[in-house]
Amino acid sequence: MRFVLHLIGAVVVAVILGLGSAYYVARYAVQGEALVANGPWVTNLETGGTDADIYTRAFVALTGLLALNKSETIYYNATADSDGNALDGRCSYRIEGRDPDARWWSMTVYGRDHYLVDNPSKRYSVSQTTVTREPGGSFVVRLSTVEETGNWIATSPDGFQVTLRLYNPGVSVREEPGSVPLPAIVKESCS
Repeated sequence: MRFVLHLIGAVVVAVILGLGSAYYVARYAVQGEALVANGPWVTNLETGGTDADIYTRAFVALTGLLALNKSETIYYNATADSDGNALDGRCSYRIEGRDPDARWWSMTVYGRDHYLVDNPSKRYSVSQTTVTREPGGSFVVRLSTVEETGNWIATSPDGFQVTLRLYNPGVSVREEPGSVPLPAIVKESCS
C-alpha cells in the first residue's frame, strides 16, 4: 500500500512539474534561433509560419497575438528601450523614427497581461495613417500614463510592452529583419 501511495505521489509531482515547465517555456521563455533583435525590437521569424515549433504556437495562443501568416506581417515587440533598460510603467518614453519599410504599419501598447491598456481616452495605438509627422517626415510618439496631445499612447504603471506590426513588409525587412531602420525608444523621465 505504501508503494502505491509513493507511486501516486511521484506521478502527481511529475505531472505538475511537466505541465508547469511547459507553461513557463511557452509563456515566458520562447527563445531560439528564430528570434531576431533590432535595437529594442525583437521578432520571432517563426510567428505566423507553418514551420513554427509547438512552443511558438503555444506562445501565440497564450498571448492572444492572432498572428497572420509571416509572409503578410512581421511582428516586432519591445520590452526594453533603446539603451537596453526594461520599459518601466512609472516612466515616460518617446518613440522616434520614420515609416518602416512596409505597405502599412501600426504600434500598439499592451499591459503585462497582453491586453490593451485601459484608459479613458481610448488611445491604444498609432499607425501609418494616424500618426502626425514632423516637416521632414519623421514622427515622435509619446508613451506615458499621463494623457498628452498629439501622438500619444497610454501605458500602464504596472508595466507594458510595445508591438510594431509591419503589414506587407518590404523585401529589405523580410531579408534583413535585424538591420532595417526601426524607430528608437527613448526614456524621457520617471516619477
